[in-house]
Amino acid sequence: MIREALAAAAKADVVVAVVGEASEMTGEAASRSDIDIPASQEELLKALAATGKPLVLVLMNGRPLTLSWENDHAGAILETWFGGTEAGNAIADVLYGRYNPSGKLTASFPRNVGQIAVYYNHKNTGRPMDPDNKFSSKYLDVSNDPLYPFGYGLSYTRFAYGEPISDKKEYRPGEKIHISVTVSNTGEYNGEETVQLYIRDWVASVTEPVKELKGFFKIFLQKGQSRQVSFTLTTEDLKFCNSDLKWVVEPGEFSVYTGTNSAETQEARFTLLAK
Repeated sequence: MIREALAAAAKADVVVAVVGEASEMTGEAASRSDIDIPASQEELLKALAATGKPLVLVLMNGRPLTLSWENDHAGAILETWFGGTEAGNAIADVLYGRYNPSGKLTASFPRNVGQIAVYYNHKNTGRPMDPDNKFSSKYLDVSNDPLYPFGYGLSYTRFAYGEPISDKKEYRPGEKIHISVTVSNTGEYNGEETVQLYIRDWVASVTEPVKELKGFFKIFLQKGQSRQVSFTLTTEDLKFCNSDLKWVVEPGEFSVYTGTNSAETQEARFTLLAK
């Protein structure tokens, strides 16, 4: 029905294409080896994009999809997953600007299936990615980064982040760690933002992830408004399971990151002292 879709697009100012997976294509006993948008829908999208009309995609899916072509050719993508009976009204409210979206992804979206498994809290490698060194850990044909990282999500407005600030540079076990960051709404609309906090333990008796989510806080800011967001970490937040399967905290240097998603963050450091 591409011919019918193109006829409708010719009469429209903006094309809104609802695409993705059918409900039976995801979930238990519904694995896929190719997580592109189904081929028939890709043909439709390419034909619609060729009209030159602004193209908005509404995705319905139960898993992260590979969306490299869609990312490059669509003006906007609205991720809706599989909503309930009121999903249509909610989607319309977002598309028509009656509601400013503020959702964040709880999984990374890969650029292609060759990147899987891709996730933000991976372990470090002995050969960190270096674009000038062929023998570092990287792909030859695609970036190491996901297309959309964990915690990603856009809004009709924009938010700017200051650097995170810790109340002290050194802490002892049992003390509370206070981290603050200033967030500003620099766009043209009022909106909500989920401020995210991650940590990294640089030296531990077992390897730790390069980044772990330890807190998040959703705030509402009017356009032009700024707000200081504060997080409190305790020793419990710094613990990990050691080689003896005990939940422990070890002294050493830690990084704390704040930002709008797991990839776009700013860093501060502190040291946990021995008892």
